[in-house]
Amino acid sequence: MSAIADLTLYEILDERFRTGRCANGDARLDRLYDGCRWAEGPLYLPAWRQLVWSDIPNDRMLRWDEATGTVSVFRSPAGHSNGNTLDREGRLITCEQGNRRVTRTEPDGSLTVIADRIDGKRLNSPNDAVVRSDGSIWFSDPDFGITSDYEGHRAPSEIGACNLYRADPSTGEVRTVADGFLGPNGLVFSPDESELYAADTRAGHIRAFKVTDDGTLTGDRVFATCPGVDNIRFDDEGRLWAAAMEDGVRCYAADGTLIGRLRIPEPVSNIAFGGAKNNRLFITATTSLYSLVMSVTGLPRVL
Repeated sequence: MSAIADLTLYEILDERFRTGRCANGDARLDRLYDGCRWAEGPLYLPAWRQLVWSDIPNDRMLRWDEATGTVSVFRSPAGHSNGNTLDREGRLITCEQGNRRVTRTEPDGSLTVIADRIDGKRLNSPNDAVVRSDGSIWFSDPDFGITSDYEGHRAPSEIGACNLYRADPSTGEVRTVADGFLGPNGLVFSPDESELYAADTRAGHIRAFKVTDDGTLTGDRVFATCPGVDNIRFDDEGRLWAAAMEDGVRCYAADGTLIGRLRIPEPVSNIAFGGAKNNRLFITATTSLYSLVMSVTGLPRVL
């Protein structure tokens, strides 16, 4: 692990970033690993005090151990995996761009396919997933993994569009919940699960939808513009943090105002809260995995 001191790590753009104690954490970044081609999908596993993440072009998932600081290979090949999350039973849910599917890792290490088709057509390349408290799995399906062989396998889209989908936990049914995206990417539910937020990388904005009781989405609106936005995460006070490539990590107030920014040495792909107190922000940025112990706390992992 190496430390990177940077006096401009925190950029305050609105007084709410200061009064919300968003800039009161560590004054330096810790680089935990520097050996990826393109790193994404960080996920902290509290039971093991480990973080797993994806190195997409190298077709592997890596694992960082918090107690020892060591890094090892978690899975290889890994289907050019991208986003990772946990379901309600603590099982790993992974979006496999190369295999064009969403899978669940069972306690014995075997894989169960959650979704690989919609209406008989192969998915494009699932990117990010989030699990609601009812057990349903929601995921984005851009074409990033089929446009070239770098992050998957070049192939034509059978669907002809990039959408958001919901997999039913009991029936396994996969249905479209939102369309009209150019490049859907990171997903996150609001703290009370009444809204779903979705990043559209190519459009450069974050959309927000109302979630109804039957699992449909209404009230589509643009929450904020964010060039280069990849994945997004809430803290426990309702602020939305966004990985924004060359623009670092952005922080938005609940009204959509950009209030602050974390300056990162490399283009940022993904972020995830973790650590013993859920106040350590893990950041995948190009070739590296960084972390920053903050004075804000991530949204609870299990709702």
